Amino acid sequence: MRDIPDWLTSPEQYQPVASRDGFVTRNLLSVSSVLAFFRFGGKASPLSPSAPTKLLIMLVCILLTSLSRNFLFVLMMLAVVLVRACLLPREALARMMAGAAAAAGVTLLIMLPATLLGQPQSALTMATKAFVATGLVLTVALTTPEADLTRALRLLRVPAIAILTIDLTLRSIVRLGEAASEVLTSLRLRSVGRNPNRSTTMGGIGGMVLLKAGRAAQETHDAMRCRGFDGTYRAGSSTPPSMRDFVWLSATALLALAFLYLQGVSQ
Repeated sequence: MRDIPDWLTSPEQYQPVASRDGFVTRNLLSVSSVLAFFRFGGKASPLSPSAPTKLLIMLVCILLTSLSRNFLFVLMMLAVVLVRACLLPREALARMMAGAAAAAGVTLLIMLPATLLGQPQSALTMATKAFVATGLVLTVALTTPEADLTRALRLLRVPAIAILTIDLTLRSIVRLGEAASEVLTSLRLRSVGRNPNRSTTMGGIGGMVLLKAGRAAQETHDAMRCRGFDGTYRAGSSTPPSMRDFVWLSATALLALAFLYLQGVSQ
């Protein structure tokens, strides 16, 4: 009987050099954050108005906030946004506050020269307006199902090409982001030891995402042709406004009256 070779009986002594996977981890976190931001749509609460009314109220409130020269009215709108945010689910509340705070922070950074020149009130006003506008948009996006948003845009006579572009763009960002996240996860799991040229793999990941984008575009085009889609979004039969819609529209009318009164006071 042959003796077993020594190399078969010796224990495994391979110890790979500790890897620094901060590059992959940071990219995974950035991709995940982008995907989380672009995943909109949710379940409307029982007290919410219909989607067309909600969009109309949002546009009116943003317009009034932008045109206001009285900071008191801006604070009123800020209070309205914060009160509405308190009724959101925890995850939606965190996303809304993070997005609105980021918009306000960028506005403060842009208005930094005005602050240094002795006009901090202007910077504060613009930051608050940005917070209110972003909070309104995110609240509507996070509390309205995607299908209802598309239908509401058609009822408000938004061009079909604009709806198609926005819809496909948001869906493609999420799908391609998920593909990039899967490849980055695979890279992290298969990496052994330290690879000094790991950053060069971003070119391969970008090429893979580009190929998937072309394939997804062709598949979407074929699916649309098979279903007879000609680029026309049909809103369907319009339902009459409910009592909740009248209540929300009445509250918006009161805000408009307050805007007009405060504008006259500030002059």
